[in-house]
Amino acid sequence: MEITAFLARKLARRFRTYDSDGDGFIERADFTQAGERTTKAFGLAHDDPKALRFHDMLIALWEQLSAVADQDRDGRISVEEYKKAFANGLLETPESFDEGYVPFLDALMAIADEDGDGKLTLEEHVAWTGALMNLSEANARGIHDLLSDEDGLLSTQALLEAIREFYFSEDPAEAGNWLLGSLD
Repeated sequence: MEITAFLARKLARRFRTYDSDGDGFIERADFTQAGERTTKAFGLAHDDPKALRFHDMLIALWEQLSAVADQDRDGRISVEEYKKAFANGLLETPESFDEGYVPFLDALMAIADEDGDGKLTLEEHVAWTGALMNLSEANARGIHDLLSDEDGLLSTQALLEAIREFYFSEDPAEAGNWLLGSLD
């Protein structure tokens, strides 16, 4: 996969959302802390089945990412290692992305979509993006407004399509490219 200047900016932005403690590296603890913040934001106990599934999915995501990206095997991933993993084919096609990401999104939606209708309200979207990725409320509101339907709800399918655009589209006009707000 070619890492264009635009994709490099998006990956750097995504990296910062993973780096919970802001130390310049992604580590397993960043994933566990993000999971704890997310389940807490939705009032779930540690032993709630939805919380357990979500934490398991986060750890599986960390293990997959570290197996591919942690080139020096020091237990942490630098932004350079992260970008290199994409250049080496971490996400080769939208289909391979779906195989790995859809189960994670399903586990997330089981928590964030509190009424289980397959759609996120503005409040649910702001809560999960803030807790999981430290996204500002303004950025979360902006992307929700951009992606939501006429009723102000964001469907799981629309969110998945936006996430795919984030990783695979080079068109700055595509809504998914701004999924995490400004790329600066």
